[in-house]
Amino acid sequence: MSGKPINSEQVKLYMRERNKGKTQEKAAAQCGFSERSGRRIDKGDLQSSGRKKRDWRTRPDPFAGVWESEIIPLLCKESQLTPKTLFERLQNDHPGEYPDSKLRTFQRKVSKWKALYGADKEVMFRQHQIAGRMGLSDFTQLKQVQITIVGVIFHHLLYHFRLAFSGWCSVKVVHGGESYSAFAEGLQDALQRLGGTPQEHRSDSLSAAFKNLSKDAAADTTKRYEQLCKHYDMEPTRNNRGKGHENGAVESPHGHLKKRIHQGLLLRGSNDFTSVSEYEEFLSEIVQTINRNKQDKIEEELQYLQPLPLQRTADYTELVVRVSTSSTIRVRRVIYTVPSRLIGKTLRVHIYDSRLEVYLGSTHTETLQRIFVKDNNHRAKQVDYRHVITSLERKPQAFRYSQLRDELLPNDTYKAVWEFLDLHQDAHKACKTMVGILGLAHRADCEERLGTYLHNLLERNIVPNLYKLQQKFDTYESKIPAQDLTQPPASIYDGLLVNVSTEVQ
Repeated sequence: MSGKPINSEQVKLYMRERNKGKTQEKAAAQCGFSERSGRRIDKGDLQSSGRKKRDWRTRPDPFAGVWESEIIPLLCKESQLTPKTLFERLQNDHPGEYPDSKLRTFQRKVSKWKALYGADKEVMFRQHQIAGRMGLSDFTQLKQVQITIVGVIFHHLLYHFRLAFSGWCSVKVVHGGESYSAFAEGLQDALQRLGGTPQEHRSDSLSAAFKNLSKDAAADTTKRYEQLCKHYDMEPTRNNRGKGHENGAVESPHGHLKKRIHQGLLLRGSNDFTSVSEYEEFLSEIVQTINRNKQDKIEEELQYLQPLPLQRTADYTELVVRVSTSSTIRVRRVIYTVPSRLIGKTLRVHIYDSRLEVYLGSTHTETLQRIFVKDNNHRAKQVDYRHVITSLERKPQAFRYSQLRDELLPNDTYKAVWEFLDLHQDAHKACKTMVGILGLAHRADCEERLGTYLHNLLERNIVPNLYKLQQKFDTYESKIPAQDLTQPPASIYDGLLVNVSTEVQ
């Protein structure tokens, strides 16, 4: 076609049609140019008649005066300097000569120089994955979405385990930060669920787990990690600090996992859950879908996994504490109450990611929900009024100025009840009533029902009456057994009179 250049796509199409056996005339007509042009292509005289690539400048180089003398020496000395930094240097040294409109031209010029003469870049060597060889662990955080539990933001991490060959994965919700306990618990849960162990386990440097530890504590954690891997017959390895790509078989899938979670939340229509358990079930369904789509490779890899040991190894940190006269223990800058019968005793506490298991000797006595402080400058309290209510009922006036007063009230409803009582009753009676209400909630195991009833009373501006509450909710029954009394007939007594007359004679 006259006046229209032949492009490379037309040439490729022409050659393809010629290879199919079509004549020059038919192939050229189909491609939209003359038979003569077809003959030239066949001879090799015309590969394409597209516009010739321009290799000359259309305007003067605005940096010609400073490039060789100022910019190149800086780049040779320090190749990590960015174009933006160098451009701002030029603007400072030559005021008014280099407006911001020239920045993009300068960036292209620096980029081309670095590609031709700059330092070598790090090369990523793709690895051949072998079935049963490697499993990887890492922690990750949901940044694009915000999970809430009954409307309250749920701060957490996700522990992510993955097999490098098949992509089988396991996810565990981590309530606190990166720690050895969370890592060990998540890893063992994954291996137990998998039913076998790989030959090698790789993690990052777990820097967050070591950040607040002393040198001796960090060394102990390293030793425990090595012992954990030895228990499962895995070789422990770590990628170099700051080299996340060395853990790429799990780092990269983080993004895919988070995308699936985000999409799942969109389908669900809400980021709010009624409990942590419901959220964990939601994550479990996502993980099952991921694993189900890789079932063929997973079944292949299962044949190469090592058998599990007979039992798990310790996945907790142990702490020895003494119960204070206030019936409290202190664990990781948090005060916890324990049953008052343990006052003065020395306890062993097994610290897991989400809970504390309390032992007196070898006997398990209590499970406490673990809570976390924001930083080293904060303290926290986890108080259960049931642990101390028996003693508090004997001296209810201690409630008013107790250091644990606000924490003794189990929820906002009970806190509102205390404020209402304190406002409408004298100090002595308000304390007695509030402590009596807590005692009733514990004794009758009716904290929620009682709280709902009290809330309704406050809405009607009615002061709670402890006696009436006890009559309504207290399930305590008298331990005196019922007596079955029957009145004997009067004739029985005649026999007694006969016996007396005989004895007199």
